[in-house]
Amino acid sequence: MTASASAPLVVDASVVVAALVDGGPAGAWVADTIRGRFLVAPAHVHVEVASALRRLAASGAVGADLAALAHADLLELRVQTYPYAPFGERVWSLRSVASAYDAAYVALAEAVSAPLATLDVRLARAAGVACAVTTWEP
Repeated sequence: MTASASAPLVVDASVVVAALVDGGPAGAWVADTIRGRFLVAPAHVHVEVASALRRLAASGAVGADLAALAHADLLELRVQTYPYAPFGERVWSLRSVASAYDAAYVALAEAVSAPLATLDVRLARAAGVACAVTTWEP
């Protein structure tokens, strides 16, 4: 494994959801992006992904069985999580450009000097973000 492959990568909920249920081009991009990487995220990532899976199943965008399997995979996800408090001030400072959820990913990426992977183009283009952001655009 090369140093870049084992380097930390902050993943947001959109990336984790795609890794779990997206078999299309965005999911393929995510698979390539996270393969072999040391994944890190704020501690709320699991709850945010579970909420997204519930929403996808409720809307019929994914089947209930797939959502349940994805949730089981989420529980096994190898990701180092970080609590909110050490990054709270930075999260708050980003309140005009991102939700607190999204700002937590940015603040963590900045703190650990890692890029942020997201499928949220709006977050990727947010002003005042001081970390590298990688995203897939159709």
